[in-house]
Amino acid sequence: MNAWNRQWLFAAGTAGVVLVGTAALQAPARAEPGDSADVRVTVEIEEIREPGVLALSVAGGSMALAEDGSTLLVRQFVGALPAVTVTDTRAADEVPENAGWAVLGSATDFTGGSGEASISAGHLGWKPRLLDGGDTGLVTEGEEVVTVLDEPTQPGNNVGLVDQELLVSTFDSGAVAGDAYTVDADLFLRTPADVTAGSYTSTLTLSLFE
Repeated sequence: MNAWNRQWLFAAGTAGVVLVGTAALQAPARAEPGDSADVRVTVEIEEIREPGVLALSVAGGSMALAEDGSTLLVRQFVGALPAVTVTDTRAADEVPENAGWAVLGSATDFTGGSGEASISAGHLGWKPRLLDGGDTGLVTEGEEVVTVLDEPTQPGNNVGLVDQELLVSTFDSGAVAGDAYTVDADLFLRTPADVTAGSYTSTLTLSLFE
């Protein structure tokens, strides 16, 4: 084959490739009536995580003291504080750094229902008792607080429940998060023997702080 023929064949072959390529680019997409195609759509939805809370609950809204252990000089009325539970549903990373929590209690004066002279909250004392402190050993009950009629059992603790006395606490909220802790207390009201007879009422307020 002479050189001219070889050149012509090469040119024709090249032109043929170009033509085929051009035809493919210009060909319109075609679909028959009634044809369909499916597209699979996926999404990953994570479970909503509710933030945890630190909360206080009390098993009852009222309780009555009954006379027991009175002497010739002092009348004593005793009872048990309804169980108090601190529930912490937070994860450790939700707890403020270096935080601790505490439940404090204070009482109002006992007021009579028929105009009797009030009995000051200093006459009401308690002895906290930890019922469920978990496994860490980091939740502890408060110290006993005795009344103004008593000799102190600890330095300066004969003040009664006048001003936010400690019921239960921890110094490390993060270490005890994710659990619940329960405490109650023995309550005792001590009055002079000549206290006026009557029906008296006080409000004991429990407050959770962190």
